[in-house]
Amino acid sequence: MPERIRARAFELGFIGIGFSMPVRPLFFDEYRRWVSSGRNGGMLWMQRNMEIREDPIKLLSGCRTIISLACPYPTEKPATEDGYTLARYSTPLQDDYHIRFKEKCKELVKYIEEIYKGSSSRILIDSAPILERSFAYSGGIGFIGKNNMLIIPGYGSYFYLGEILTTALVDFPFKDPNTDLCGSCTACIDACPTGALKGAHDFDASMCLSYLTIESLELVTPSMGKLMNRCFLGCDICQEACPFNSANTEIRCMPDTGSIMAMTDEDFLINYGRTALSRPGLKRISANIKAVSGSV
Repeated sequence: MPERIRARAFELGFIGIGFSMPVRPLFFDEYRRWVSSGRNGGMLWMQRNMEIREDPIKLLSGCRTIISLACPYPTEKPATEDGYTLARYSTPLQDDYHIRFKEKCKELVKYIEEIYKGSSSRILIDSAPILERSFAYSGGIGFIGKNNMLIIPGYGSYFYLGEILTTALVDFPFKDPNTDLCGSCTACIDACPTGALKGAHDFDASMCLSYLTIESLELVTPSMGKLMNRCFLGCDICQEACPFNSANTEIRCMPDTGSIMAMTDEDFLINYGRTALSRPGLKRISANIKAVSGSV
């Protein structure tokens, strides 16, 4: 049965699938210490619902299997006509990945429920407190690199993660997690422009450009803008430095930054209201552009 589910997942375009028991996740204690240290910055939601993170069955009564899924995003970096860039995950010409990823998961759930009659499932795409990298790791999808990204050997780390919790008991063979293949490499740590990566798996989100340009309630400062390397939304630098990621080309798919900042809220909503850019919004994006271009 798991091989049939795996085959269907790859038909739908997923690049990784793993099966885990709904038990206390690996790295839970490390996660709890991390949020207790305050290194999650202003993302206070990360320290809530700790009892659910520890016991995923609370997310779906009768859950018997957690299916972790990796969905790829483009390796090309989106750019504006005047050469400013955005993190790859943002895919500004496509609907928000939560929408697209969930539709793929719905197709897989339909298939699972055809095989396991009477089962029920819940799809999680950044929509519930679960340690997704822990379960993806324990399910054998990949290993967790020194930059804390899940890395699929032979592919890299340019992908989204999501889960299907199901009451079906999928009879999957135990699979050892992938061995850490970073070795002595410290390229990601060395490349981090703000020092957010202090060492292997030692990460301070409050200093990360992805956090500062998207999640933080404070606007990016001009001094921080100088470290952004012409990228005004998110940051891929630690991934670009990683030898498991090979493609670092850009694709110019957005108007110049002046045109973006000149948009009205209505224009922005029409063009980007269904994309990942809707989360930071026009005001935050315009402030980021000013900081990275030195026009603050």
